[in-house]
Amino acid sequence: MSDPTVRCWLVERDFGARNIVTLVYATPDGSRYHQRERSSTALRTGSAVTAATDVPESDLESVDDAETRDRYATEVDRVREQYEPDDSI
Repeated sequence: MSDPTVRCWLVERDFGARNIVTLVYATPDGSRYHQRERSSTALRTGSAVTAATDVPESDLESVDDAETRDRYATEVDRVREQYEPDDSI
């Protein structure tokens, strides 16, 4: 039996050291998130970064900070208004 998934939306993209890009996807209410790291090379040559992705529930972390939770929820609303889930952004 597979782990149920939750639709999460891209809320943060951070370009860090060593050409690593951190992507954060959050649930619509901003209460949980999933973080991925990809090299800038993988972003250019690999699969596209999409507006949304389905994340296994077991891979989601809690957002403990109320300010971050609100920011994530606001950003999810903005992304959902502008993009379809499979759109590249």
